[in-house]
Amino acid sequence: MDCRRRTPRSRDDRAATVILAVAPNPALDVTYGLGELHRGRVQRVRTVSERPGGKAVNVGRVLHELGERVLVTGMCGGPGGVALQAALDRAGVPADLLDVLPDVRRTLVVQETSGMTTSLWEPGYAPVDPPAAADALTRHVSELLAGADTLVVSGSLPPGVDPGLPARLVDAAVAAGVPAVVDVSGPALRAAADAGGAVLMPNADELAELIGHRPSTPAEAVRAARRLLPPAGRVPAVVLTLGTDGMAVVRPDRALLAAPPERIQGNATGAGDAACAAVARHLAAAGSLDAVDWRALLVDAVALSAAAVLRPVAGEVDVRAYRRWRDQVRVEEA
Repeated sequence: MDCRRRTPRSRDDRAATVILAVAPNPALDVTYGLGELHRGRVQRVRTVSERPGGKAVNVGRVLHELGERVLVTGMCGGPGGVALQAALDRAGVPADLLDVLPDVRRTLVVQETSGMTTSLWEPGYAPVDPPAAADALTRHVSELLAGADTLVVSGSLPPGVDPGLPARLVDAAVAAGVPAVVDVSGPALRAAADAGGAVLMPNADELAELIGHRPSTPAEAVRAARRLLPPAGRVPAVVLTLGTDGMAVVRPDRALLAAPPERIQGNATGAGDAACAAVARHLAAAGSLDAVDWRALLVDAVALSAAAVLRPVAGEVDVRAYRRWRDQVRVEEA
């Protein structure tokens, strides 16, 4: 079964592409709504929703909601891939996916009326030939970069795929003169940091995995993030997401901290993806890393991620709250 677009993209479509969001391991997000989850009991679900998911897909959905031009690509396949493409079509998000997986994973989110969420994430399906699948995606992304102003590589990798794949995609972006942002974890994050070339977006847990302990304060997290900035300056910036403590931009010459203007209750599962969308749109608007206004980028990322917490599912933002909070976020030197 083919999960690619049903009609080929025209030359005009390629020219219109601004932000290219790569989802190596996309998902179908299934959300169950119920009153309260009781372990060990049979319960009836009140509501069921299914949406296209995975971190890069969520980034693409947020960008689309904000009116940005975006194209989602990545690996898919099988019945789940067909369903994923159909869901993207319904959402109006342009996609050009590669049919290289046996199927597409599902993520299950149980949303209680109290706001408590429980997430169960499948690991995904290994390609029949992982190196060949990685090579195919690299070639595909390299072709699409001709019409892109920014590259986003975000989310997990399918089982068996080399963790160096995101770094390879960044290399292709650097060769094309396209700025890139990478939101991955574990060995893939380490490989991307070692290779350089992209803005990195770890959260506190992902940073802790790299350094061996969890920073206890935002200032300590900033110091730890500096370890991802090699002396040669190959990593232009680390944009660190710190949950309720806000976010930080760590550059070789300075660091900035900002927090949401108020304490926000809700579903935080899509906050990091919304922040990544903000980073991507600023890179695209600047045209080059040298021209980025990092303070404005940080304000936008904090406001947009906070606005995502108000929505019940990842990949959506409360646009009114976002616009209101942009004028209220305060930035300080770290």
